[in-house]
Amino acid sequence: MELLIESLETPALTKAQLADMLFEQIGLNKRESKDMIDAFFDLIAQRLVEGEDVKISGFGNFQIRTKAPRPGRNPRTGEAIPIEARRVVTFHASHKLKDVIQSGGTE
Repeated sequence: MELLIESLETPALTKAQLADMLFEQIGLNKRESKDMIDAFFDLIAQRLVEGEDVKISGFGNFQIRTKAPRPGRNPRTGEAIPIEARRVVTFHASHKLKDVIQSGGTE
């Protein structure tokens, strides 16, 4: 099944637009569509908070990486400021997604 993305009003694809696509193209009602999209992203966020990787076949991998503390600098004043350790999310696209992007989406 191919979802049609005809015209996006904004340059970003929003959760509301995804829910509308489920409503229009699959036939779920609007409430079910919104709940499904919210549950999907909540599950991804929950797994990442727990430190687990999230792998979506044919799309890519989301991973949590812990960055060590490091010295930083205020660009305006030049003052040295310590940057604390933090956790960040990284995304690595799958080969299939990379191939689709390189071909312009014609695969």
